[in-house]
Amino acid sequence: MIDGCTRWQIFWKITLPLSKPVIVYTVLTSFIGPWVDFIFAKVICRANADYYTVAIGLWRMLEKEYIDNWYTCFAAGAVLISIPIAVLFMFLQKYYVDGMSGAVKG
Repeated sequence: MIDGCTRWQIFWKITLPLSKPVIVYTVLTSFIGPWVDFIFAKVICRANADYYTVAIGLWRMLEKEYIDNWYTCFAAGAVLISIPIAVLFMFLQKYYVDGMSGAVKG
């Protein structure tokens, strides 16, 4: 405010750039959490296969009676689940790394 900045300029030029790593971390964890949530979804869905999440569907493929038939589909599904998470991380990694390296001066 001494240099003539308004409150919005302070927010956009100082506060927001300093909080980019926290924002990126929050975006990553809020996306990954529900994407691979298992226990909570298993309790809510119970036996209704129409509402299964991806994690529960993959887990059902590994049951004793299905493992011989569905193991290759399980492996393919596991790869497909990891692709959106990896793509999101690659796009947001530069902001995350910038925030981590900007904390050390020297």
